[in-house]
Amino acid sequence: RVAVVGAGVSGLAATKCCLDEGLEPTCFEQSQDIGGLWRYTEHIEAGRPSVYPSLISNTSKEMSAFSDFPFPEHFPVFLPNALLLDYLRRYAERFSLRERIRLGTTVVSIRKRPDFATTGQWNVVTEAGGKQTSDVFDAVMVCIGNFSEPSLPLHSFPGIERFRGQYFHSRQYKHPDVFQGKRVLVVGMGNSGVDIAVEASRVAAKVTISTSRGSWLLSRVFERGYPWDMVSITRLKTLIKTSLPGALSWRLTNSKVNKRFNHTNYGLQPDNSWQVREPLLNDDLPSYILTGRITIKPGVKEFKDSSVLFHNCPEEEPVDIVVFCTGYVASFPFLEESIIKVENKHASLYKHVFPTHLQKPTLAVLGLIKPLGPVMPVVEMQARWVSRVFKGLCHLPSQSVMEKEVNENKKNQVKWFGLTYDEVLKTEWQVYLDTLASFIGAKPSVLELLCTDPKLALTIFFGPCSPYQYRLGGPGRWEGARQAILTQWDRVIKPTRTRVPAGSSSSFPSLLVVVGFLLLLAAVIFGF
Repeated sequence: RVAVVGAGVSGLAATKCCLDEGLEPTCFEQSQDIGGLWRYTEHIEAGRPSVYPSLISNTSKEMSAFSDFPFPEHFPVFLPNALLLDYLRRYAERFSLRERIRLGTTVVSIRKRPDFATTGQWNVVTEAGGKQTSDVFDAVMVCIGNFSEPSLPLHSFPGIERFRGQYFHSRQYKHPDVFQGKRVLVVGMGNSGVDIAVEASRVAAKVTISTSRGSWLLSRVFERGYPWDMVSITRLKTLIKTSLPGALSWRLTNSKVNKRFNHTNYGLQPDNSWQVREPLLNDDLPSYILTGRITIKPGVKEFKDSSVLFHNCPEEEPVDIVVFCTGYVASFPFLEESIIKVENKHASLYKHVFPTHLQKPTLAVLGLIKPLGPVMPVVEMQARWVSRVFKGLCHLPSQSVMEKEVNENKKNQVKWFGLTYDEVLKTEWQVYLDTLASFIGAKPSVLELLCTDPKLALTIFFGPCSPYQYRLGGPGRWEGARQAILTQWDRVIKPTRTRVPAGSSSSFPSLLVVVGFLLLLAAVIFGF
């Protein structure tokens, strides 16, 4: 029996993967519906993520899909939150997950049983309709995400106590009306911060973004108009990027992102090459800076009564409203602190999943990771691995080995919001997926496929590293995986190519088979 906490993306994937392995999951969801982050509500619910109605996914549908359940071909390439929620509901119906989900049920506490050292079991106390119930479970999957507990470090902003204007965390944002005619300051430049700044600039008198470090900026619309992640996340490009020295890899990436526009001229270029977060995704920011709607400023030095001072800027800037886009902290209120240790907003977990010190590996955390790529396939792969660990088919290394790896990762953490560039490399999307897939025997072998199915091998190596690759073999093999891979570009073009000029032909990235074959042979020769 497995207790799954939360019925968002991670919880649904966990429940489904448990069923695939013959386990008995019970999924507890405190709200009245599934969907987690992607279920928009006008009011903010305690303990739940809160999103704004205009939220659109930053990753394309082909790269974001669960590995055995493609998005409908008529869905847009990047999805509004309502359509992504629709997809999650289809997923729940397709795999009969709803009968395993208890809605309106809050997990109050999860504690080790007295005989945990031998059984690995947990006492799980839940509450529904004012009544508490205690049950025993053999294992637990924590799937509550990392967007419920806002981080608002007001102590880091001198003078905020005397600021007479309005300020709030980005979690409270819903509509831009609040900014009508106001002078707005957005502190922090994550994806939500930039989204809010862009929306505010359409009604506000002035919008300023304060960032202490800057960031690279990508657009959803990438080379030749194709989705950024389908062009950028390939096995070939990942192999090159992770094989090069960090400094050289950073220079190549920096050169690539600056081809679209010079980040220095827009105030966006990162200050410190070794403390760079994952790139931002926004289609509007450059043009809004160019047209004066948004101004980029350095970090906040001090707040005054009705203004703000920035570092290296002598003049005060009048401000009416401040939006703190300062991220979130990992929080597990139903667990004892000794179970999961959270330091500097990060939890110490092996492969971002398992606590290292438990006598039995019967508790796992899903979704507490920031890979440079779509999250849904990552949490699904975590769930596939975890369910097989629970079943006894996969085994973790010793506690000392796990702790050594966790401690090495800590060295790359920075105090502020985001990741160092080295840490981004260590959680490189495809590398991380390959690592977990190798644990369960689901990592595709390009070399083996080259002998048996050359077309598929070349598509996998040179084309997008779409999630369907991890269903070609091993446990959970899906018969439709090959076809899904070979038709992925068709599903991208379907919703956009709604007018076809006379005499035109279908156009999407083609494989130069001869050149590709030679490159692949070269990779084999040089040790791929």
